[in-house]
Amino acid sequence: MYCRPVAPSTGIVFFRKSQAMTNESPETFLRRASSPVQEHAFRRGPRIVALETAIPHDVMPGLLALRIHTDAGTVNGVPVIGHGETYYIPTSAAAVIHDFMSPRLLGSDACAIESHWRFLYERITAFGGTGAELRALSAVDLALWDIAGQLSQQPVWRLLGGPVRDAVPVYNSCGGPFYGRSNRRTPSASGWPGHGDPGQPGPLEDNWSSMNSPAELAEELVSLGYKGMKLWSFDMVYRRQGGQYLSWADIREGIAPFEKIRERVGDKIEVMLDGHGFFSLAAARRIAEGMKPIRPLWMEDVLRPDSIHAMAAFRAEISVPIAVSEMLVMSDHYRQVLEARAADYVMIDPTWVGGISQTRRIAELAQMYNVPTLMHDCTGPFTLLSGVNVAAANSGVAFQETVRAHIATLYPSLIDETITVSNGHLPLPQRPGIGARWLNEIFDPAHPGYRRSSLS
Repeated sequence: MYCRPVAPSTGIVFFRKSQAMTNESPETFLRRASSPVQEHAFRRGPRIVALETAIPHDVMPGLLALRIHTDAGTVNGVPVIGHGETYYIPTSAAAVIHDFMSPRLLGSDACAIESHWRFLYERITAFGGTGAELRALSAVDLALWDIAGQLSQQPVWRLLGGPVRDAVPVYNSCGGPFYGRSNRRTPSASGWPGHGDPGQPGPLEDNWSSMNSPAELAEELVSLGYKGMKLWSFDMVYRRQGGQYLSWADIREGIAPFEKIRERVGDKIEVMLDGHGFFSLAAARRIAEGMKPIRPLWMEDVLRPDSIHAMAAFRAEISVPIAVSEMLVMSDHYRQVLEARAADYVMIDPTWVGGISQTRRIAELAQMYNVPTLMHDCTGPFTLLSGVNVAAANSGVAFQETVRAHIATLYPSLIDETITVSNGHLPLPQRPGIGARWLNEIFDPAHPGYRRSSLS
């Protein structure tokens, strides 16, 4: 991987150094290293000079937006700034970046991606840091890959070895415009996982439509070229009575939308069920029995993935394919799932497992077991774009998740790129880097969710 400007086949790259580049000597930067063995990460540039985070409370309060500034100046007139994100408890992830990770990152080589990843990963796992710490590392890793792509004037998927395909197949998760967005009941809250906005009648209100007019929704998605749709049809059952026991009436309620879809469009679209990890083993078995005639492409997180032994037993006892799961975050958990034959698909969220670097490794691990990978996205635009970049360079990725309501109504408020699904596929990003940039207005220093750490 090259981390300096190179000339693409279409023309000349114009590279201008930043006037704000630090004048400190190389020896000064070397003193920032934690030990002699880490001096390599500070020996050369381009250097990281500032870290900015923002929480867009008025748009998506669970989202953390990150920008990493460098002294690399501009390439073809565009400032070299890395863009990343993560989701859930953003104030905690921001604190990790500014209060814990900034001493490692500020003044360091922005292109030492693997060195930074390994150093920070080893430090956070010293105290069990698999929550906000790993999410913070994920955001940083995305931004560093973005910088590498901008400097080399290549999309990230090129740096990962792609392409392995011309476009990435997607499916639609049936969330609505307010799923994960500002909560209509508590606007400042990001909501609980699996307890998103149920929706209301209206355009792109796919969560509501999937329960109230699923056949019509399926017809619409088929007409748009989508190859799959994922429903959360057992969520209301769980909220009403919990996940320990489901009657056959409950099962009929949960599978009814799927039956209506099959009656209307047959096999023209794949269907999937997301159980959000709500159900015990006994209840999950009953759901699997009810879903068998539906022939779903997979059931996802019907059983909470916190016991690999139970997950393996569940898969061995049923005849419906199982996807496991963006709820896993450690690579060794994925290895154990694969070893135990507990999954037909593995799903990865790049902004939770450790960024593009770790997503790539987990996807390659799954390939060794001939298990396809799914890319998760029900959150922000850079989660989607990072998954697409990995999928463009890994032939084992079967699908990228999308929420069409987010693409149409939410992402335009956050990024400067229009994302378009065409005939059930996303095109490979063509811009240098990860594929988009945060809108500048998100990083308003006057906003209460804004923080900045810098060399000066």
